[in-house]
Amino acid sequence: MFDTITGIVKNTRDSSSVDALIEALGDILDGSPQGGEISDADAKRIQTEIDKFDQIEYEPNTMRKALQMMILKVSKADQLQANYQLTPDTIGDVVSYIASGLLENRQSLSILDPAMGTGNLLTTVINGLTNNINVEAHPYGLENDDAMFEIAASSFELQQIQADLYHEDAITDVMVPKVDLIVSDLPIGYYPIDENVANFETKAEKGHSFVHHLFLEMAANHLADGGVGIFLVPSAIFKSDEAKSLLKWMQGKVYLQGLLNLPKDLFANETAQKSILILQKVGGDAKQAEPVMLGEFPSFKDAKGVQNFLTEIDEWRKNNMSK
Repeated sequence: MFDTITGIVKNTRDSSSVDALIEALGDILDGSPQGGEISDADAKRIQTEIDKFDQIEYEPNTMRKALQMMILKVSKADQLQANYQLTPDTIGDVVSYIASGLLENRQSLSILDPAMGTGNLLTTVINGLTNNINVEAHPYGLENDDAMFEIAASSFELQQIQADLYHEDAITDVMVPKVDLIVSDLPIGYYPIDENVANFETKAEKGHSFVHHLFLEMAANHLADGGVGIFLVPSAIFKSDEAKSLLKWMQGKVYLQGLLNLPKDLFANETAQKSILILQKVGGDAKQAEPVMLGEFPSFKDAKGVQNFLTEIDEWRKNNMSK
């Protein structure tokens, strides 16, 4: 249905695939074609598809996966830039698993993704938390890109997830409350507006600053005492020349609790490899884990090896992380 309606809109409007998808999602959520300049025949075809659809019939995760496939399709068709790439489900499920373990005793929690993109990682984690530990999660999401924000908003509505979503640049002042959990596949590269980062401790001494460093600082500022942040970051994050300012900022503000390299075969080359970084805000009952959880996932094709590694993470968590 997503594909059929998107195709009709694209042909009628002669628009990009991503714009057609955004309009199609709006039509589906409104229950009828809303755009002007569309023929009666096309409007009838769209209405026929919509009438066959009842979102109540579908599990939220089924809806998320269907929309994920459409995002992959339109991204390929439009040759969209790298920041439109979805966080793969295998990684999202691992992040969800780790978050569920660290927050297993909670009945409710607030969760933020300050760079949510189309919302795939955030909704994956929310669905995982709901299924794994039956926790009531209230999500917040920030996204600066117009198209990705529109898709994310539709995704949350289709999955019937109540959320506070903000179409804002997370590096500027945002009115998001402090939360218990932050998850994010952080953007990589340089932040272009130097005047916006004047008050950041992780800013570069000269030139543009690493945007993923800035996001980590921003995230820590929005974590409640003892709150947890789980981030996808470059595996070499602590090996760059700029790492000194990052490490200096971390002292006294967050505990480095874990750094888990993702499998090398997920990435085109070693420089593109990412890791899961686990930070905990200083305060409350939080304490530095001894030892820090370090390691590298086996290939996700090795199901038994991955399960064994997750078991190691569980044992580390039970022995070293405060409840």
